[in-house]
Amino acid sequence: MKAIWLDHEVRLRTDLPEPSPAAGEALVRVRLAGVCSTDLALLDGYYPFSGVLGHEFVGEITAAEKAPERVGERVVGAINLSCGHCSECRACRPSHCLNRAVLGIKRHDGAFAEYLCLPLGNLHRVPETVPDSAAVFTEPLAAALQIPEQVHITPSARVLVVGAGRLGQLIARVLALTGAELDVVARHAHQRQRLEGIATRCLQESEVATGGYDLVVEASGAPGGFALARKALRPRGTLCLKSTYRGEVAVDLSSLVVDEIRVFGSRCGPFPAALRLLERQHVDPTPLVDARLPLAEGVHALRRAAEPGVLKALIDCH
Repeated sequence: MKAIWLDHEVRLRTDLPEPSPAAGEALVRVRLAGVCSTDLALLDGYYPFSGVLGHEFVGEITAAEKAPERVGERVVGAINLSCGHCSECRACRPSHCLNRAVLGIKRHDGAFAEYLCLPLGNLHRVPETVPDSAAVFTEPLAAALQIPEQVHITPSARVLVVGAGRLGQLIARVLALTGAELDVVARHAHQRQRLEGIATRCLQESEVATGGYDLVVEASGAPGGFALARKALRPRGTLCLKSTYRGEVAVDLSSLVVDEIRVFGSRCGPFPAALRLLERQHVDPTPLVDARLPLAEGVHALRRAAEPGVLKALIDCH
């Protein structure tokens, strides 16, 4: 089997065995996979992962001993593999399983391969009208949808998204559906161009008003984005953190107390809702694609994804 493998370096391997699904799992032939910022961070040592990279994908079930009726189903997959027995799993918080593995990130081979295995419960059928080029965005779109799952956003709210990269673009598309006044910090022309008709305004950092927003979503991936997001919040405002930073970030905790700021982290989100948005064409992520390369050129796809001006690179795996 061909796959993009990470250990001390990233490389194409052609000698891997086809994975064998465990009880309750399905074998999935990967059709299309997406490169995200987490994949690029893993290359830089963000987390000590060794194995097949990739966690955004659309594929087809080719074997499922416990559900043979699902063979042939086109699917996307939630990336957290939970144990089902720990306190978090028993409390219906499987994405926070104390023993979880994570597809292509932690103790489980990922999607930059011809085949992968996931539990049947992680796999969601893709509606027939949703093309692979849109379905491959389901996982990050679900992550964007986690924000309105966690906080109520009214149409009269003043909302700022800090960062207009891969995830920030999807967050903007989701939050625009609330009718809120939506500003996005977008440094580059290609980012602003793809937000036309979606954001109320695209701003440079210097144009962000101090204390001007009810909700700020920090999705820049840079520690400086936190400081900008904090500056933009009004007293008793809400700060949503989508960025994970390598190392520590300096925070003035006293100001959070004095201004009574609500801060919450936001990670994985609802796949069924993401698929409904794609099916109803309420969100179209395909304009974010800048490169599409075959699996044999997967290492080059990772390099392309890291280039300035590139938002999404896709890998054809079949």
